[in-house]
Amino acid sequence: MIKDITIGQYVPGDSFIHKLDPRTKIITALLFIIQLFLIKNFFGYIFVVGFLATVVYVAKLSPKYLYNGLKPVFMLIIITALLNIFMIEGDKLIFQWKFIKIYEEGVRTALFMILRLIFLIAGSSLLTLTTSPIELTDGIEKLLNPFKKIGVPAHELAMMMTIALRFIPTLMDETDKIMKAQMARGADFESGNLIKKAKSLIPLLVPLFISSFRRAEELAMAMEARCYRGGSGRTRMKQLSMESRDAVGFGAYFIFAAASIFIKI
Repeated sequence: MIKDITIGQYVPGDSFIHKLDPRTKIITALLFIIQLFLIKNFFGYIFVVGFLATVVYVAKLSPKYLYNGLKPVFMLIIITALLNIFMIEGDKLIFQWKFIKIYEEGVRTALFMILRLIFLIAGSSLLTLTTSPIELTDGIEKLLNPFKKIGVPAHELAMMMTIALRFIPTLMDETDKIMKAQMARGADFESGNLIKKAKSLIPLLVPLFISSFRRAEELAMAMEARCYRGGSGRTRMKQLSMESRDAVGFGAYFIFAAASIFIKI
């Protein structure tokens, strides 16, 4: 399951989606997240599914990437749904047993939350699966450049966000290696109750933190050895530029978004 986390991973490709300007994909991803919370009926999510399926098909990605990215958060989705079902009250009671009451509003909200979480994770995964870390850095920095006038460190923020995404797969691999090494020494991460499982993670977290700090120090030393000094006066091998395909990408997204938000059935 550790290796199933897809956020932060990049799958090289030569598709239409891969060739889009990173700013187009970042803006579309942000608008997509906002769109998920503006949809007021379940029929709107049909268009969301269609949009994601179209992106996966055009980007020539396997749907398995999205499924693997969702597996680690299945438990979180289930807990969120149960909390909404049992905690939200309304006017129409559909089930009651002793002190347990389930209202139609709670079930409806739970279903909305499940769909929103699934699509939010899938949309975020598609951004990193089709955009390299370098492109993400350049795209975020370009989008934040206008805020430099009010003192926002655009380049530093973009670099930190990209390094964090870049090292998610690395940390997952490191966690998997440490778990296998601990299990070979007799550690048990599966059996026992929740408290016991939490205690069993201590031998895993300590070496993981040490390894993370070591990697951070090595990265800082490597950047200093190459005379890295941030974004001031820094040139780029590849300059970003919006092209006609970016307009096509924006247009296709807005058609899906408008249809999903304003549909009335």
